[in-house]
Amino acid sequence: MTYVPLDTIASQLRSGTATAAGLMADAAARHGATEERLNAYRTWAGPRAEVQARALDVLMGTGIDLGPLMGIPVSIKDLYGVPGLPVHAGTDTEFSQEWQRPGPVMNRVLTQGGIVTGKTHTVEFAFGGLGTNPHWGTPVNPWSAQGAPRAPGGSSSGAGVSLAQGSALAALGTDTAGSVRIPASFTGQTALKITHGRWSLDGIVPLSPSLDTPGLLARSIADLAFLFAAIDGGKSVGPASSGPRIGIIENVVWEEIDPAVAANTHAALTKLERAGAAVTSVHLPDLDRVLDLFRRGGLAAPELRAFLDAHHPERIARLDPAVMARVVAADEVSASDYLQRRALLAEAAGTASQIFEGVDLLVSPTVPISAPLLSDLADPDAYRRANMLALRNTAIVNLLGWCATTLPTGLDANRIPTGLQIIAPAWQEERLLAASLWAEAVIGAGPDLLGPPPL
Repeated sequence: MTYVPLDTIASQLRSGTATAAGLMADAAARHGATEERLNAYRTWAGPRAEVQARALDVLMGTGIDLGPLMGIPVSIKDLYGVPGLPVHAGTDTEFSQEWQRPGPVMNRVLTQGGIVTGKTHTVEFAFGGLGTNPHWGTPVNPWSAQGAPRAPGGSSSGAGVSLAQGSALAALGTDTAGSVRIPASFTGQTALKITHGRWSLDGIVPLSPSLDTPGLLARSIADLAFLFAAIDGGKSVGPASSGPRIGIIENVVWEEIDPAVAANTHAALTKLERAGAAVTSVHLPDLDRVLDLFRRGGLAAPELRAFLDAHHPERIARLDPAVMARVVAADEVSASDYLQRRALLAEAAGTASQIFEGVDLLVSPTVPISAPLLSDLADPDAYRRANMLALRNTAIVNLLGWCATTLPTGLDANRIPTGLQIIAPAWQEERLLAASLWAEAVIGAGPDLLGPPPL
């Protein structure tokens, strides 16, 4: 699959050198060729998307321009409301039709004429970092498609797979503890986790309203910047003009790390330093306390339990066992415990954010481990350990209230992509994207750095 940046595709659509129908036909062909093996989608909307594409071509041919996303095939995580498409949120049962109502983020895609290719698989209620789903089958990491199947990363599991598959050119996911960055890292894509509260959560099935954020996955940082501007409504971001001051988090994030992940991360950081970045090591305070809280369910477990008790108590007994264990454990969290957890996170965020007085950005390996074999995750203990490790580095960003991107750094010993996480303070997405664009220009964009997955 030849990579063409989204801004170039948008220009081609308007000049007539590309058509929305052609893009959608190519997406449908790639879906048809590999979906049986990869299982990216809960609901494929190809036939209706092809009708929409032809209609959009007619509109563009008469000079009508609905916005940057017009004619771009976009996959949507099956938590978002999309008119006419069912919402399952990874569960075994469809939600009521009222959940098909689109919220503000989804409406930005629809009103601009973005073409919804379908609803991609998610971990049940987005509560997991590896991408597993016993109800509908777990998507397969495309980089392992010719061998023993490996995890795609989650919870936006189908999102990353859809991009690697070529059935979409952009993807909407959500991120509560790493759920766009982990699948992006495992599948060789890029992702953006925005600041909590920047975009509305309306029209998205919740996991943890205190931490949930809509998120973007794309094939490059340049594509992320294009998508962010389209949805956020601001101007396009260009690369930073010089190397930033980068703080390498030295504590916790390197523990139990796969040697190839560490090597790829260090190699990427060496390139950035040689290109002009001022690189130093920094110690983040309170990480042990924050991550201990996270391992005990954090805010997500009690908040999901509250949502289920209030709206869907009948679903609890049918939950994925890996999800149910944490939902049931939330019964032990008292109101006092919950409020103390919130207070601890607020205190830790205030202390940790002082680190940005000396650096512009923080970095870490996105995920410290290689994508596990799906066969290994059948063991509950193996699943719990791998899940916590997969989520550890990315969860720090959510728990401390920051924003972050991930971009590819190479392949590990299993020929699975690895990623570099770039972190900025809250509400600094434009600065984050500018620095990430600079970093991508130095390290290399994923499609060129990694090549195509062995589909």
